[in-house]
Amino acid sequence: MSIEVMGSDGQQGGFFGRLANWFRQASKQKIIAIVLIFDVASLIAGGLATAMTLLPMLHGQDALFGSIILAVTVLTVYILQRLWSYTIPALGTLPRQIRALLISLGGAFTLVTGGLFLAGFDVMTFRTWFLVWLLYALIVLPLFRLLAATAISQAEARGELARRAVIVGGGKACEDLLLRLEKTSEKAIRILGVFDDRGEERSPEVIGRYRKIGTFDELEHYCRDQKVDLLIIALPSTAEERILHLMRKLWELPIDVRIAAHASRLKLSKRAYSYIGGVPFLAVFDRPLSDMNSAVKAVFDRVVALIALIALSPLMVLVALAVKLDSKGPVLFRQPRHGFNNELIGVYKFRSMYTDLTDQHGAKQVTKEDPRVTRVGRFIRKTSIDELPQLFNVLTGDLSLVGPRPHATQSKAGNKLYQEVVDGYYARHRMKPGITGWAQINGWRGETDTVEKIERRVEHDLHYIENWSLPFDLYILAMTPVSLVTTKNAY
Repeated sequence: MSIEVMGSDGQQGGFFGRLANWFRQASKQKIIAIVLIFDVASLIAGGLATAMTLLPMLHGQDALFGSIILAVTVLTVYILQRLWSYTIPALGTLPRQIRALLISLGGAFTLVTGGLFLAGFDVMTFRTWFLVWLLYALIVLPLFRLLAATAISQAEARGELARRAVIVGGGKACEDLLLRLEKTSEKAIRILGVFDDRGEERSPEVIGRYRKIGTFDELEHYCRDQKVDLLIIALPSTAEERILHLMRKLWELPIDVRIAAHASRLKLSKRAYSYIGGVPFLAVFDRPLSDMNSAVKAVFDRVVALIALIALSPLMVLVALAVKLDSKGPVLFRQPRHGFNNELIGVYKFRSMYTDLTDQHGAKQVTKEDPRVTRVGRFIRKTSIDELPQLFNVLTGDLSLVGPRPHATQSKAGNKLYQEVVDGYYARHRMKPGITGWAQINGWRGETDTVEKIERRVEHDLHYIENWSLPFDLYILAMTPVSLVTTKNAY
């Protein structure tokens, strides 16, 4: 089954056609995010519209209606998430989605009805509203999923949503693995090539239809540059030293790392393995965020950033005026910094230094009573107001609200670059950097003039990455204003 709405130029026309085209061009995270946003917006809009239409006599109870609508929406999305419905394989399977919607909507409305009854409300008052709202949801949400499933199916058929993978290894074991993957998961992954350190006599340049594209020393750069999703190690268990050498290189990368177990003589429980098609693998490293969690964090970031920009716009206008009147030059300063996957991003700040003394690459850190900082600059740096323009970076997707703080490219501690001081420093770039973070609310913000300070900051960043959750982000955001008052090491 397919949905095609073609324009005269061969492109899909109309709203649904453009939406289907967008689905096919988007990443997995963006597809999940748009489905999640649609679910939330549709349930809230449907609840409000049906309530205003069917319950006009109950005006004055807006708080109650709002609580009910929010509860049904949150419970529905939560149950869908627990059923693993916000994944590309699930969204591409319409029968599975219909089943999940029936369970989640039925469960959400049942739980809310039960809660109202236990709270002493006359649930019969809401009966018609709930039935119409439920009927609306059972029509609108499956229709959108039909579009999503169709577009995803077409994209998968063209290999556009396949995981970008590389194989590390060679010889017979690697050749057998490639053959099995081609037979069982041809559309699930796209193998880019093979990496191996051994010479052609032990590891041929071509294995099946795949070429050897590099050595272990080239692996890290290639994975970052080509945005590899999955790295598979196909080395024999006897090559323990080579595997450990690889682990030390790969743990800093934001990718999934698996060891092929199809030829292993060690047989474990099926639950010990992850599978691609029917091929077993041992999980070594996982990306910090799954596609679902990445989508949730992206939606949360943009919604909160937009609200914050609207709420803080009067303050930002006043700060911009003060910066302009205090010294000559532009209001904003854009500095290149390391972002997700070590990519360079341009981070916006209110200019706090004299224009001719600004440090584009952060080679010299700002110190107390630094003569480069303007009068207004001292205040906005101390209060971190200078970082408010980074909310625009959040909207564009370069930054998150919460995450490891992005550092300038030439930042130093003890006259050495950060990456030279801290082993595994780049592991903090496995997650998108943030305006605030776990390190900042624990006092590790501002000047990092000693090795200990950057070590503690990286230590906190890695803790955040390994323990991320949405409640953790909410806690950090709530504690950030407190840390701004109590922390003294920001100049």
